[in-house]
Amino acid sequence: MAKLIVTLDDKLINVVSIDKNRITLGRRPYNDILVDNLAVSGEHAAIQAIGAEFYIEDLNSTNGTYINGKKMKRQILQNGDQIELGKYILKYINEPTENKDPASPSNGQSIDVDEQGTSINDTLNQFEKTRFAEVYIAVKVVSGPAIGKEIPLVKVVTTIGKPGEAVIAITKRPKNYVVAHVEGAVQPTLNGVPFGIDAVPLKNGDLFELAGTAMEFIEAS
Repeated sequence: MAKLIVTLDDKLINVVSIDKNRITLGRRPYNDILVDNLAVSGEHAAIQAIGAEFYIEDLNSTNGTYINGKKMKRQILQNGDQIELGKYILKYINEPTENKDPASPSNGQSIDVDEQGTSINDTLNQFEKTRFAEVYIAVKVVSGPAIGKEIPLVKVVTTIGKPGEAVIAITKRPKNYVVAHVEGAVQPTLNGVPFGIDAVPLKNGDLFELAGTAMEFIEAS
């Protein structure tokens, strides 16, 4: 399966499988891949399947989409291509390589490897293990039927609410977490102040309310 390895300043941010015919990339939280950088447009680019291949198309973004350092409008992606969106690099991988190591599992399945021969899945697993090793990040429900429930924030983007009615998205940035309103006619509030689609930074103890349910942002070592 094709994947995108997302990095910022040579640090791994995420590995995303391209598991549907069309995915969008941009700064707004409703995109399939959130690229949280001011140089990136709200709806910046899209990746679309065409047969067994994928192409990327710039969605009339302000600063453009670059592939391997060259600005493009629409282009077929090749294994190893580097998509540049603002300060983020998204490396496109679409060349399954069978594991030839006799000491590894021999179940006949292939794995994806990067240029250094490191399993992408291994890299992601290690990233997830170390990412929250020192700090516990969660949202705790403090009112309503689910009072006391905690939702650990173990993904880059966690959505909370009922789709089609009221949804917020909490996003992991390199140095903090932010929250944004995704769906719903009534704006949620953060510490009593309404917020919209523009990301708002979170700190330990912040209280936000969504559709009558109050929740607390927890960041504890």
